Amino acid sequence: MKDGDADDISQKLPGAEGALQVLQDRSFSGLEGRVCSETMKGIAEMGFTEMTEIQAKSIPPLLEGRDLVGSAKTGSGKTLAFLIPAVELIYKMHFMPRNGAGVVIISPTRELAMQTYGVLRELMKYHQHTYGLIMGGANRQAEAKNLGRGVNIIVATPGRLLDHLQGTPDFVYKNLQCLIIDEADRILDIGFEEELKQIINLLPKRRQTMLFSATTTAKTEALTKLALKKEPFYVGVDDTKEMATVEGLEQGYVVCPSEKRFLLLFTFLKKNRKKKVMVFFSSCMSVKFHHELLNYIDLPVMSIHGKQKQTKRTSTFFQFCNAETGILLCTDVAARGLDIPAVDWIVQYDPPDDPKEYIHRVGRTARGEGSQGHALLILRPEELGFLRYLKQARVPLNEFDFSWSKIADIQLQLEKLIGKNYFLNQSAKEAYKAYVRAYDSHSLKNIFDIETLDLPKVAKSFGFLAAPCVDLSKYDTLPSRHKTNNLSPTSIKGED
Repeated sequence: MKDGDADDISQKLPGAEGALQVLQDRSFSGLEGRVCSETMKGIAEMGFTEMTEIQAKSIPPLLEGRDLVGSAKTGSGKTLAFLIPAVELIYKMHFMPRNGAGVVIISPTRELAMQTYGVLRELMKYHQHTYGLIMGGANRQAEAKNLGRGVNIIVATPGRLLDHLQGTPDFVYKNLQCLIIDEADRILDIGFEEELKQIINLLPKRRQTMLFSATTTAKTEALTKLALKKEPFYVGVDDTKEMATVEGLEQGYVVCPSEKRFLLLFTFLKKNRKKKVMVFFSSCMSVKFHHELLNYIDLPVMSIHGKQKQTKRTSTFFQFCNAETGILLCTDVAARGLDIPAVDWIVQYDPPDDPKEYIHRVGRTARGEGSQGHALLILRPEELGFLRYLKQARVPLNEFDFSWSKIADIQLQLEKLIGKNYFLNQSAKEAYKAYVRAYDSHSLKNIFDIETLDLPKVAKSFGFLAAPCVDLSKYDTLPSRHKTNNLSPTSIKGED
């Protein structure tokens, strides 16, 4: 691998300019060129000049077609946050009445549906596309007639929408491009769970989906899984400014498939070898293997884990503390409570067991008033539900963006090395098995489900061409890494 390949990652990884997909300029004029003039005129006439936090965070990824889960309450400006990208989508696709519904917005109550419709009407002032409101209590026959003529953007309550989907033959929705579920928690609270499931099953699967909710519950989590098929972009608004983690800490996550995890880690560490970095793993054997591997390929690292003698752990600890730069690989138990000064990066290579453990890990950086630090959480696409637990625990995370073309492609060299070097091969095998066992013992099994692991792809990240056999049956009686099984997001609170 060329050194330049590693260095280029700094252009996109967190800590670099432009890494966050959040508009730094919050003026609506900053959307010019990305949003059509008709919409811009509507925004201006509504009297809006500055975007709210949820708008600045949501509009850019939505304009790019991303699915999105937003944590925001009424009054945060979320209505425009989803309406502007929705209108832009219909505009760019040149929707005509004969194309039928392109966007469906589901609101929990008639009152909120009418409010949303009112904002939409103002935003659509200079557009030619059709839009309408359907809700319980209104004239169903008139609604059906209107739907038959073709309504491009529909604001609806769940019960009446399902009624029309099932019983209005002239309602064209096969061309649907976007589904927006507003105040999902309220929709579920008032008993529309079954209707929502039926609606989602009736609508076309290939679509953009946005879901907004003020709170996270087991039901909203299940709805998110059902409604959002693609990797969603998660945004949240901190309403109280009371965070569970310190203010000088820039925190984010990257979505990485199993087979690319080591390539990402290697590239990141090579780029940051002149900084002070701590990397967390889920098992002692994984720390041991990666310590041996990285040192073997000339990327010097230190390690602390529970299977080391206390004297070794202590000497390594002081060595890392006194060093100006260095990389320390560790497990949670070994590192908890350590007061290590001036750590630049905390990398969570393996996911923490719960938000509390996350907070403990990142507490190793940005310690003390005015201190700065960075935290990177690496998640598989199937693990993105963990972000909802973190948001509930008042942990503010943004998605860090980077280009896979900048990741060092050393997979073939890794596989050759593990295939030829007996000692590294044995160490890799033990680390792989320990990773799978640790995953199987995770307390948040609804998020970290071993059934979602593609074991051959996991094995690739340890340098194997074929996955070694792992017998989990003898570990069935092992407790989870913590006793907090079956946690719900609402039961977790951040630390002071």
